Amino acid sequence: MNQEELHDFIEKQQPNICQITAIRDNETVYSDQWNGYTKEDCTHIMSATKSIMALLIGIAVDHGQIGSADDKVLDYFPEYIRKRGEKTIQDITIKHLLTMRAPYKCKGDPWSKVCSSDHWTYTSLDFLGGRKGLTGEFNYQTVCLHILSGILYQATNRKTVDFANEFLFEPLGIPEHINYYAETAEEHKQFTIGKSPKGNIWFCDPDGLGTPGYGLCMSAEDMAKIGLLCLNKGRYGDKQILSSGWITEMTRPRTVEGDNFRGMDYGYLWWIIDRPKNIYAAIGNSGNVIYVNPEKNIVIAVSSYFKPTVFDRVDFIREYIEPFVSRK
Repeated sequence: MNQEELHDFIEKQQPNICQITAIRDNETVYSDQWNGYTKEDCTHIMSATKSIMALLIGIAVDHGQIGSADDKVLDYFPEYIRKRGEKTIQDITIKHLLTMRAPYKCKGDPWSKVCSSDHWTYTSLDFLGGRKGLTGEFNYQTVCLHILSGILYQATNRKTVDFANEFLFEPLGIPEHINYYAETAEEHKQFTIGKSPKGNIWFCDPDGLGTPGYGLCMSAEDMAKIGLLCLNKGRYGDKQILSSGWITEMTRPRTVEGDNFRGMDYGYLWWIIDRPKNIYAAIGNSGNVIYVNPEKNIVIAVSSYFKPTVFDRVDFIREYIEPFVSRK
C-alpha cells in the first residue's frame, strides 16, 4: 500500500483513529490524520497517561526528590492516619504501585468514592492495603493510582502538570499543558467519552493534582516524542532528560498472571509486548498507543477518540503500520 491507500484502509478498518505519527532512526517518516483532526489537536490518551507518570516519577528519583522506587508510600504522608486494624499499608512501596502489585481493599476501581471526595489522594490511600497482605499479585488499578500524584507533590511541592511541563514536556518541545477540573459527574463523563478534539490539558482533582491513571490529552506527534525519549534511553537530542537506568528498569519485563492481558508482561506502568525483543508500549482505552521497538529503532504513536473495547490496536500496528514505516 502507498500512503493514500493506507489512509483509506485505516479509515475503514480502524475508524476511531485520529492521528498516527511514526519515527524511524530519529526521523519522522509517517504522519497522518483522520476524523477532522489536525496534527496539533489532542485526544484523551486514557491509560497511556500511566506511562507518562512513570517517567515523571523517574525524573523525581533522578533529581533526588524521591529516594527510590523502594521508598514506602506512607513515608510521603506522615500526617495520614491509618484505618483501624490496617497492617499492610505501611509496607507498600512506590514500586508496588508502579508495577500494579499493590493490594487494595476494593474490587475494581472505586470511581465514585474517590472522585466525589474532597481529597482524592487520601481517599485512595484509604483503599490501599487489606487483610491479604502483600501477595505480589498483579492488580491493575486506575483511580487509586492517584496516590502517585500525591507522592510527586509531597516530594517536589509541584503540581503534576507543572512538574511535567518543566522537566518533561518543555525539554521535548511538547506544548505547555494546563489543568482541567470537572465540576460535575456529567462533565467528568463527557471529558472521558467525548469525541471532539481537546486542548493541551491534564484532568485533575480539586487540589490541582493531575490524575496519573488517565486524563492526559496529547497529540500523536507529542506522544511519539515520549516514545523517542524512551527509545533513546532517556535522551532527547543533546539532552539527557531521564537516566538510562530508569528506562531500563521501567521496561524490564515482569510476568503478568492470568489470561486477561493478552500474554503481555508489565514494567513500570508500561506494557511489555515482546519480551525477547523488548518491544514495549503505553496503552490506553480506545486504542491510544505509544509503541516502541528498539530492535527496529521505531516509535509509532496512535491517538484515538473514545470507543470502548478496542483490543486489537497493538496487533494492527504490528501488522500494518510497522511494516509500512519500515519500508519507507
